[in-house]
Amino acid sequence: MPATNPEHRHFHRIAHDAPALIALEDSSLAARTLDLSLRGCLLEIDPAVALAIGAPYPIEIHLSDDVRIAMRGILIHRRERRAGFECEHIDLDSISTLRRLVELNLGDPELLDRDLEALAAQGPV
Repeated sequence: MPATNPEHRHFHRIAHDAPALIALEDSSLAARTLDLSLRGCLLEIDPAVALAIGAPYPIEIHLSDDVRIAMRGILIHRRERRAGFECEHIDLDSISTLRRLVELNLGDPELLDRDLEALAAQGPV
């Protein structure tokens, strides 16, 4: 079961307000990014849209017009408008962008190193 106490988290979360898209079978769901980490994201979504816990969804987070993070995330929890996704796969460009975003927001290279070590210990993304 994922830890909900911030002291038990293995990855630092970065609050970030950015538009996102979740690809569904026949459409896309507009979302809003609430926070990001090296291991996943928390998105704000329409509570009327049904998403399956445990199912993978392609996600694009648009940091700017020409910078995005693309990942396939597994929906691990949902509460009203908030949906938490664990990153199942992320391409090299996206992980590089995410790493830089985390690095800039943490401001402490040691914290980033700890997150990267925890990511490596959990296996491939």
